[in-house]
Amino acid sequence: MAEGIDTLFAEAARLAAGFRQTEPRLHRPHLQYQECLATLAENLQEETLAMEDVLRHLVEKAEPGLHRMTGPSFFGWVIGGSHPMGVTADFLTSAWGQNAGNHTASPAAASFEKVAATWLLDVLGLPAQSSVGFVTGATVANFTCLAAARGEVLRRAGWNVDADGLFGAPPITIVIGDDAHTTVFSALQFLGLGHDRVVRVATDPQGRILARPFEDAVNKAGGPMIAILQAGQLNTGAFDPFAELVPVARSRGAWVHVDGAFGLWAKASPSTRHLCPGLELADSWATDGHKWLQTPYDSGYAIVRDEVAHRRAMTIAASYLPIATEGERDPSHYVPELSRRARGFATWAMMKHLGRTGIARLVEGCCASARIIAEHLSHEPGVEILNEVDLNQLICRFGSDLSTNDADEVTRRTITRLQREGTIFVTGARWRGLDVMRISVCNYQTDANTAMLAAKAVLAAFRKERLGN
Repeated sequence: MAEGIDTLFAEAARLAAGFRQTEPRLHRPHLQYQECLATLAENLQEETLAMEDVLRHLVEKAEPGLHRMTGPSFFGWVIGGSHPMGVTADFLTSAWGQNAGNHTASPAAASFEKVAATWLLDVLGLPAQSSVGFVTGATVANFTCLAAARGEVLRRAGWNVDADGLFGAPPITIVIGDDAHTTVFSALQFLGLGHDRVVRVATDPQGRILARPFEDAVNKAGGPMIAILQAGQLNTGAFDPFAELVPVARSRGAWVHVDGAFGLWAKASPSTRHLCPGLELADSWATDGHKWLQTPYDSGYAIVRDEVAHRRAMTIAASYLPIATEGERDPSHYVPELSRRARGFATWAMMKHLGRTGIARLVEGCCASARIIAEHLSHEPGVEILNEVDLNQLICRFGSDLSTNDADEVTRRTITRLQREGTIFVTGARWRGLDVMRISVCNYQTDANTAMLAAKAVLAAFRKERLGN
């Protein structure tokens, strides 16, 4: 099996580099789902196929259906660019084939996670004693943090949920903003707390939780409580007023969790950390690496101030597994997985490559590009910017001088035209009952020139749609 491995790996690297180095003509797949599926419609052959042939088939069949998500003009969703340094580390991670479950199985994987966790807490300005679980992304990070929260607030009420489950447990009140991300509600569902069994709190026009309704909701609640706040609303990029809300929640013994999938990285830059005062006062935080840190998928971080609560919720124990002693760290004690890839290598490599200043510049560059796009669009008659572009998110609407229905239609058509033409890629959303274009700048390659070209592409599409061309 080892014979020819150097040739195979070298060819895979060549093909990967070719994909990344080719300037994309279109920021959209050439084939859509049904078309891709049709190209794969075949029975599995009986005999073994040479690895070189499988590699060739893989690339030929996959690349026509791949989105150019790594390109500088991809603004759909908040998606990082999978930086070459992180990808290289991820290549090696796969080749090394390490199961990162415990420190005995892979001392390197465990130690790299430990160091990368220390760096993360430092760069993000979070309590140094916090523990970090390296998970697939913010969805599982929210789940992990809220599992720790669920266990701890019930433990304080005299209930061991890890041993006894939720049957007969004291009810937990979940206080959450109206504009929280859907993955938080999914985490509540997975944890048996229910995605609808929550106390929803009103928000301002930017999606920030309003302090007075929040205080009223917290004061009305009794028993165990979890308050869920947000750093970076998915459409507007807005931050909840942590400095006001956290002390209110703490006064009633609530655990405060922050969903900061991309917004938490505002803490990494001196120019943006003023947007989130008090964020560090919370009990847990969820964020992604494959967004602003530009690591490859899958990469996210579940950060918990109380390491004991974190470990209590996540530790998997069995007689055949080694026991970590003082000064040792088992990665599986902080995530809901035992067998998993060694995610710490890519995070360590990206942070080592960028350094503190490089990470800050990356955040600042994306925010600056978002502001350039917003500024350029705002001068066009009929275009309305609907959010305060303080971070990397921009939502806009077209045909503001038309009726609501007509403006919705023009906005949808402009988005569809841009996706069809493929010069840039953007997506749509509903915000406050209106159809909007959503532009997310989260790629290390996006600069001022790219931003200007993107704005011109958007305006060209809008003008054509407005004229019915």
